[in-house]
Amino acid sequence: MTPLTFEAFTKKIYIKAPVKTLYWCWATEEGIASWFLREAHYVSVEGTNRNATDPIQNGDRYTWKWHNWNGQESGSILQTNGKDFLEFSFANDVCTCSVTLEEVENTTLVTLRQYGMPTDEKTKMELYNGCSCGWTFWLANLKAYLEHGILLNEKDVDLTEIPQAGHIFVNM
Repeated sequence: MTPLTFEAFTKKIYIKAPVKTLYWCWATEEGIASWFLREAHYVSVEGTNRNATDPIQNGDRYTWKWHNWNGQESGSILQTNGKDFLEFSFANDVCTCSVTLEEVENTTLVTLRQYGMPTDEKTKMELYNGCSCGWTFWLANLKAYLEHGILLNEKDVDLTEIPQAGHIFVNM
């Protein structure tokens, strides 16, 4: 077993949905905005906007916007195989996230790994702690969405003016 460090973490969850459905949820604007984001945009290497239902491709650039956060995240799609794996730069290209989807009996094992993080104190707090907590919630939100048709994230109450809302509210 790999020892725990502040430069990487892994989150796993079983979700009762086909790999194909989970891949759509991660790899299209329409899919990722259905459970995770307020808005997503992908631009191809050639500079053209992807249609909302078109799957991402290697080299695409993305811009993501969340509910209850006024900022945005931009990065690159580093790898995708079109069926059960994708990898993207994250946190303004400071680190990398990979998502692996594996069929296990009648479920899909979703494995998210965030790695390559610097280990200074600020990064440990913001990326290791913040993202680790965040991904735990968002993976649970994806499960609730696909298995029960509900979303757990807060969209009705504006939390943007509450200092440290992302560290206080569990459903940001």
